[in-house]
Amino acid sequence: MTTEPTPQINNSPDLKVVPNHDASRYELWDGEQYIGFLGVEVLEDGTVDLQHTIISEAFGRRGYARTLVTRVLDDYRQRGLKVRVTCSYIQDYMRRFPSYRELLATTPDPRTRG
Repeated sequence: MTTEPTPQINNSPDLKVVPNHDASRYELWDGEQYIGFLGVEVLEDGTVDLQHTIISEAFGRRGYARTLVTRVLDDYRQRGLKVRVTCSYIQDYMRRFPSYRELLATTPDPRTRG
């Protein structure tokens, strides 16, 4: 029996994801230290386009991007939201962690109507 891989994330007690709706993003902070962000756009059909994941170079290759994406996707799952993914990092994440594919919107993208 094979089990699906689960993302290994940073569980530092000072690590927090902060929504910044004015900037259309979720920010990752470790205490007072800014780590990076996940840019999003809420579309007219209520789905969320995950546009780009940016981690400050000083914090690269330490699992912070995976932690940020996992926490945001877990929140969306809990809230029943569906996503569209234009960010190449998150497209790869969805391939590596199939249990998150259920969050992908299956309806037509409202931006392509016409």
